[in-house]
Amino acid sequence: MVLNYDGVVRGSVAKQVADSIREAILDGRLKMDERLPTEEELARRFGISRPTVREALKRLAAQNLIQSKRGPSGGTFVMRPDPAGLSGTITAAATLLVGVGAFDIDEIITARRETEAICCRLAAANRNEDELAAMEAEIALQSDSATSDEEFCASDVRFHRALVRASRNGPLELMMYTVIEAFIPITNMIVVRMRERQPVVSFHRDMLDAVRRRDAPSAIEALERLLDYLRAMYNATLTARAARSAG
Repeated sequence: MVLNYDGVVRGSVAKQVADSIREAILDGRLKMDERLPTEEELARRFGISRPTVREALKRLAAQNLIQSKRGPSGGTFVMRPDPAGLSGTITAAATLLVGVGAFDIDEIITARRETEAICCRLAAANRNEDELAAMEAEIALQSDSATSDEEFCASDVRFHRALVRASRNGPLELMMYTVIEAFIPITNMIVVRMRERQPVVSFHRDMLDAVRRRDAPSAIEALERLLDYLRAMYNATLTARAARSAG
């Protein structure tokens, strides 16, 4: 482990110490699962008090960069990145941005078209039977007339989540959290009253069948038809809202 213990000046000392340790984690000087020095040792090396060290460590823990473990082999360790935890932060930020109008429907559809096309291509090459079965199960649920609108929308998210998983690419899966966990639910919420289920189920079926055949171009074509349909339903929803307001 190599840490820069020099250059800490007065002001927000805890923040500076936290930033120094964070920098060491991000550039690889501190490795995943590596134990940090004790609070006493950090205080001595940085030339600061133990309460200040404690505050710096709290900042790092809040960023999911370190965690404390108790017991004889305990201590403070560099955390392995948690995609689920990171996704929550990403999704919350994306949902807020969409809510305040930072992205319009054309941007969202374009983002889905480009990124999910990559997923279709990789899924066609890398999918396994478990992922195909997961998508099949969601289509069965979506085809059931007893499925509520809320359950249908949740199943829609799970279908695309399984498609992304089938790509077998960790960085891509992390990147897709925003699309799957934020953009799809928000789009569903807007178009749910205008959208008919059967076309969506049909598009999902075509995507799954193409991925099963390892036919990436057909999977992408089915995705594009799905997104064109959702854009049309979005525009129809806005038109209906405008008509009600004018009336």
